Amino acid sequence: MTVPDIPGLLRQAVAHHQRGELAQADALYAAVLRLDPVNFDALHLSGVAARQGKAPKAALDLIGRAIAVDPGKAIAHCNLGAVLQDLGRETDALASYERALALQPDYAMAWCNRGNALRRLDRPADALDSYGRALALVPAYPEALYGAALALQALGQVDDALEAFERTVRLKPGHAEAWCGRGGLLLRLREFDAAVASYDRALAARPGYARAQLGMANTLRALGRKEEAVHAYRLAREFGADGETVDYMLAALGAAPAPQASPPGYVAALFDQYAHKFDRHLVDVLRYRTPALLVDALARHLPAGDAALDILDLGCGTGLCGPLLRPLARRLEGVDLSAAMLAQAREPGVYDELHCAELTAFLQPARAQWDVLAAADVLVYVGELDGVFGAARDALRAGGLFVFSVEALKEGSTGFALRESGRYAHTPAYVRALAVRHDFAVRELAPCTLRQDSGADIGGLLAVLQCLAPTA
Repeated sequence: MTVPDIPGLLRQAVAHHQRGELAQADALYAAVLRLDPVNFDALHLSGVAARQGKAPKAALDLIGRAIAVDPGKAIAHCNLGAVLQDLGRETDALASYERALALQPDYAMAWCNRGNALRRLDRPADALDSYGRALALVPAYPEALYGAALALQALGQVDDALEAFERTVRLKPGHAEAWCGRGGLLLRLREFDAAVASYDRALAARPGYARAQLGMANTLRALGRKEEAVHAYRLAREFGADGETVDYMLAALGAAPAPQASPPGYVAALFDQYAHKFDRHLVDVLRYRTPALLVDALARHLPAGDAALDILDLGCGTGLCGPLLRPLARRLEGVDLSAAMLAQAREPGVYDELHCAELTAFLQPARAQWDVLAAADVLVYVGELDGVFGAARDALRAGGLFVFSVEALKEGSTGFALRESGRYAHTPAYVRALAVRHDFAVRELAPCTLRQDSGADIGGLLAVLQCLAPTA
């Protein structure tokens, strides 16, 4: 009787696995497991192969069974963490990486993967420390450098993030994600030509890379290269970029019909990426004055000394309006689509409560709950304002005030238009017509300068509307 050569079968399986021949490797691992169902190596490596074959549930089972056989192998805990991350279970993944590190403290990959889990759990400072530990063990570790770049970017340390992306691509010139990340930062820094070159490198390293193609399209739009931008957006859609976002940007360029509002996913992603530097960029670079102008306009229409108001800050972002509204409020709450912005708004403790939601949907159940609704530069992401006005009217108590800003569109134009900036502008006549339709009295509708863009003033309107009709 021939004795099965389990070590020989495993060697063959590993050889196929290393060549990327997953089906052959899997068949041999399965043969080993028929002979020895508790063979650690066959369980563990077949789980790794299952993950590589995009079968995370099977991988979870197999690696879990391997750990049950021998819980003392750090590599198995690290690979289990990777599978848990594939399944979106970041907290469980973090625990697996920490078990791996308890067994093997000098395990650079586990430190790097731990950083990935912490970053996805919105703990960028802790993630940065974990990447640093990986790099202390293996200084030329491009994946850890790339993770550190993302953590630095999340912390708003743009120069350091850019340097980390550049160190990554020096070590690994084919790292498409790092070229793409570098392009995104250069775009934000308005270094457009350098951003185009970076996105070119990303697309050369990974043809059909949707995120890089979308970044390229955004950069070409910023350069005013309209026809090239339109072509680039269409390619991004072909590569798998979010169709709603692409169609919106094509509409801003006049190459597709304009929707009635910006896609919520586009707005949330736009502001999530700017959260950690948003206030400084607005105030220092764009000379942003809208919160102060809006609250001054509100104060002109309040009874003297009234500080017992229930106020909702619509699209509160990082909370720039909060400190200005707080002295007027008995209760101050905020609502915004961007979770990252809300995390910034939460830190000073100005708001009584904050909500992550789309503003119209949030307002609809709120019948006569508020004395003031304030929206600073929020309605620039909504074209058709009829639904917003109706929800605002119902959410306000009789006599309540709806104060907001919009970008100004010349009279004689259609009521609203989507601009190449990706923001909407509205005419004064449109605002007045909606006010009448929804039983608001126009207490103030005044032109103003909202901010600067590329050195040019952006003209807007400040509106103070008063709810006259009793709510149902």
